[in-house]
Amino acid sequence: MNLALSDEETIRNLLPNQPNQCFETLYNRYVNKVYQRCLYMTKDSEKAQDFTHDIFMKAFDKLDAFQERSNFSTWLNTIAHNYCSDQLRLAKRINTMPLDENHERSLSDSREANLQEETLQIFQRALAELSLKEQTLLRLKYEQGMSIDEIANIYKLKTSAVKMRLKRSREKLQQLCKAEYMN
Repeated sequence: MNLALSDEETIRNLLPNQPNQCFETLYNRYVNKVYQRCLYMTKDSEKAQDFTHDIFMKAFDKLDAFQERSNFSTWLNTIAHNYCSDQLRLAKRINTMPLDENHERSLSDSREANLQEETLQIFQRALAELSLKEQTLLRLKYEQGMSIDEIANIYKLKTSAVKMRLKRSREKLQQLCKAEYMN
C-alpha cells in the first residue's frame, strides 16, 4: 500500500498501470469513513456494510472520471452521501403497508420516529456548540469506537486525562442538550 502518496497522486500514478493497487490503497484509506457515514445515515450495520461495498464499486467504476476539482475524499464522501440518500428515499417509497389493525401501531411508531429525529437534531445542535477538540474526542470514542488507550496515544496524554476530558465533554454535552430541549 502506498501511504506516502496523496490520494490524487495515487490515482495519477497507479490507476493507469496498477489499478488494483490503486483501488486497494484508496479502499483501505477510506473504508471505515465510508462505513461510518453509511451507518450514521441508515442506523443499520448490515445496510451500512452493503452500502459501503456498493459505494466503493460505484466510485471505482467512475474513478477514471475523477477530475481533481475537489479532494478525492470530498468526491468519495459526496458519492457516499448521495448513494445512501437515494437508497433510503427508494426504500421509503417501496415500503408501504395496508391500513388495518396495525395502523395504530404504525402511528405510534411514527410518533416515536419523530421524537427520535427531534432528539437527534437537539443532540447535533448541542454537539456543534462544543469546541472542536471536545467534538473530536467524543467522536473518536463513540463514533469510531477507539479505546481510551488509543486516544491517549494520539494525544500523548495519560489515560486518566483522556477519561476526565471525556467525562467533562459528556457532561457539557448533556447540559447543552438540556438547554436546547428547553428552548
